Formats: sequence, C-alpha cells, structure tokens
Amino acid sequence: MRTVANDPVEAVLAAGLKDLWYPICPSGFVAERPVSLRRLGRKFVLWREANGTLHALEDHCPHRGAPLSKGIVLGDRIACGYHGVQVRFDGVVTSVPGSPGCKLEGARATRSFHVQEAAGAIFLYNASKDVDQPPPLELPPELTSPEYSNFLCYAEWNGDYRYVLDNVLDPMHGTFLHKQSHSMAEGESTAAFRVRDTDTGFVFEKEGQRGVNFDWTEYAETGIQWMRLEIPYPKTGGPGGNFIIIGGYAPMEEGATAVFFWRARKVEGWQRDTWRFLYKNRLEARHWHVLEQDREILEAMEPDANQREMLYQHDMGIVRLRRHLRGLAKAQIAAAEEKTA
Repeated sequence: MRTVANDPVEAVLAAGLKDLWYPICPSGFVAERPVSLRRLGRKFVLWREANGTLHALEDHCPHRGAPLSKGIVLGDRIACGYHGVQVRFDGVVTSVPGSPGCKLEGARATRSFHVQEAAGAIFLYNASKDVDQPPPLELPPELTSPEYSNFLCYAEWNGDYRYVLDNVLDPMHGTFLHKQSHSMAEGESTAAFRVRDTDTGFVFEKEGQRGVNFDWTEYAETGIQWMRLEIPYPKTGGPGGNFIIIGGYAPMEEGATAVFFWRARKVEGWQRDTWRFLYKNRLEARHWHVLEQDREILEAMEPDANQREMLYQHDMGIVRLRRHLRGLAKAQIAAAEEKTA
C-alpha cells in the first residue's frame, strides 16, 4: 500500500498504531537462543530463560548499536556479542566488562517491551514509551475459553497489512475468489450490506443472509485489534458449529505482513478429538488453499492500488475501518504533540 507522501497519519499507520497488543510470531519461533524480528517499525530481540520465561528488547545495544540478537543469553540478560555489554530484560545495562563502573552501567538505555503467550502465539505490547505494567491482553473467547478448540495458521505475505485488513472485511470476495473452495459457492452473488455497531467495534454483514457463506466480518478492539468471521461447515467436517476464523495481523518491514488466522470450533468431549483429527486429515490443506488464493491476489496488487479505487456499496466496511484507523492515528499524533508542547 503506497502511502501519501509527507502524511504523518499514513506514517503512523504504516508502522502500526502504538499502545496496542499485536501478535508477532508463533510461540515456536523463540527458544533460548536470541531471535531477531522486524515488526511494527522496529527490530526486536526475543529470547527465553531456561525456565521458559520470555523477554523482548529493541535489538540495539546502547553502546555502539550492534544487534543484541548476535549476543549470548545469560538468563534474564543478553551479553552483546560485540563488546560484552550486558542488558537486562527491562533495558537496564548491568555490566560493561570493558569499562567497569562507567556511566552506562545502571542506565535504562534500551527499549524493553512486554510480551505474553496465548493460543500458540507471542503477543507484544507496542508501547509508545516504557511502561511497568501493560493493559491486559484481552482475546476473544475462541482463543481463551476451554469450550473452543483452535489451530493457528501463520504466514508472511508481501504487501501492506492494511490490504489484508481490507480483504478480511470484504465478505463478498468469497463468492468470487473462493467460489470453488470449501462451502463458498453457496449464497447469492449479489447482496446488500449493512454496518452494525457492537460494544467493541462493528459487524459488516450481508442483509438477509446468515450461515450460508462468508456472510459477515466483525472488527473489534479490546486492547488488541482482531477480526472474526464464520464459514458454514460441511457435514464431512465433523461435529461442532460453524467454522470460526479469528484474524490478527502485524506489519513487519515495509511491504510485508505477519498474518495470523486461528481456526476454531465450539466442541467438547469426544467431539474435540474427532474434530481435530478431521481438520488435520481432511480440511487443513483446503484452508491453506483458500489462504493462498488471498495471498496471490493481494501480493499482485500494485502498491498504489488504494490511491486508484472506485468503491461501491460492498466496500462500506472497508471505508468504515479506514476512517476509524485514521482517527486513531490522528489522536495518537495529537497526544504526542501535547506531551512535547
């Protein structure tokens, strides 16, 4: 997505809004060895202590700027591989072996970030400044309640994350792009849509059609931005209700997006094992095929496609979300300017 030159609002949105939680990678990406990830306009280093405790810092040694991810983990600290400077998980420099007692020791000289694991993923709080305690990570029940069983599907796509948001908030594309996939051939190829407000966001839905196809999308903010939709399941899919998808997205570096799709069903007892078996053996490949259709068309779009659009009634949800995100970015800029005034 090509942003408008010299537009501070677009610059904020391109990197990701501050003071929100974001999924940044699957849990399995990070073990005891430090891992470097570009997300949200920064480069982070993540690592675990021997007991599994997870930490995240900006991947930047305060001494000379070398990446801490090239260093050595010492429990809750990382020793920079360049000159051995040790930085604790809270960003405080605890040791400068080459110059003991220098002013760098004891300084909180590196940005630290709060991280938390849930539903097979690592979430990071994208704080505008260091905070001792972040707000709680509030995820939808499909990812937290024992009544649901879910799988995480993770991918990295070339393109701006906002094109991915647009795609998920566009139920009508399922009728055309995915018409040969799963149950998406059902329902009308024309439809009227409406926007319905909720306590945490809004639902964009087809009028007079529910439980037939990809009929609606919910956008929500609970300290984290997430999206939810349902696709009716064929009987061959096993027990449980509709197939639920929870989406989360994070900008990586320019022109790349970390994409998280959790697939969930409300099942209990023997149904849980049966559904999980059928998903892995019958349905997962089909669902990846659908995601590949999305990826291919989004990656083929020109970066300035959003500057040359002719939107119509089916795009009301996209317009609503874009305006909302711009409003959040403007508020973020105004708050920062007020603090520096």
